[in-house]
Amino acid sequence: MNFEHLKVFHMVAREKSFSKAAKNLHMSQPNISLQIRQLEESFQTKLFKRTTRKVDLTQAGEILYQSAEKIFTIIHQTQKDLTLLSNSTHGVLNIGASMTLGEHILPQLIGNFKKEFPHVQIVLDINNSDQVIEKLINGKIQMGFVQSTINYPEYRQRIFFEDELIIIAANDFSLHHVMDQSSSLRLDQIYSLPFICREAGSGTRQLFEEQLIKNHVDPAKLNIIFELDNTQSIKSAVEAGFGLSIISKASVQHELSLKTLRQISIQGLNLKRYFYSVYDEKKLTPAGETFLSFIHKECPS
Repeated sequence: MNFEHLKVFHMVAREKSFSKAAKNLHMSQPNISLQIRQLEESFQTKLFKRTTRKVDLTQAGEILYQSAEKIFTIIHQTQKDLTLLSNSTHGVLNIGASMTLGEHILPQLIGNFKKEFPHVQIVLDINNSDQVIEKLINGKIQMGFVQSTINYPEYRQRIFFEDELIIIAANDFSLHHVMDQSSSLRLDQIYSLPFICREAGSGTRQLFEEQLIKNHVDPAKLNIIFELDNTQSIKSAVEAGFGLSIISKASVQHELSLKTLRQISIQGLNLKRYFYSVYDEKKLTPAGETFLSFIHKECPS
């Protein structure tokens, strides 16, 4: 049995798709099909049931898939054990993070980590939460750091940081026509205000909309004038006086201290949130295990 054929088979079986396997392995789909056919010929049995809609394993395929899972787990553990013999943590660690984490929280943690473990090269990929999880599933990153939990039981999810979302406005943005005597907004007053929001799929927007719905406010009725995909652009638009936004308090400390932005209170909203590390314990390298241990020690939940 050719080991490369087994890797291809394992990826197709995991993704249940020849095209997705080809993309993940950076191979052409005809090459994927050829290797599967050669593997089937070597075993003299069919491993997949192909239809126009999906790819399913045959009984023989199920047996081979379970064995392949065990083989790759053993190989991965052996690689970790051999690396530990070198008495130093090293290697390349690919991680993904949602915007707030990647831009404002993880850089400091990574810098502190590098002081202790200079031989680990960390590659940080910043996207919205949905995209981070997609890259984790596709094996492009070893771990993700996101705001929301996910429904994949094969991944471990651990809280490592508490955050708060706040409503911000430019310091000179007038709200006198809607503010009440307590200097805060009522939820029913926000429909008339211009909002600048993150794109759909971001953890920040999901939490904001969930809280609005819990308080019987329809997010679809908000006056959203811009959708922007990064924190800096949002802050710039708000500072320019275009409208209000919802943002992580950790990302605007500098602007709040300079008084270019101010915090606006809205009655009834609970905008506390938690950030999670998400990973497959069976696939962590020694560098990955060391990094996780480090950040959870630095940010005890």
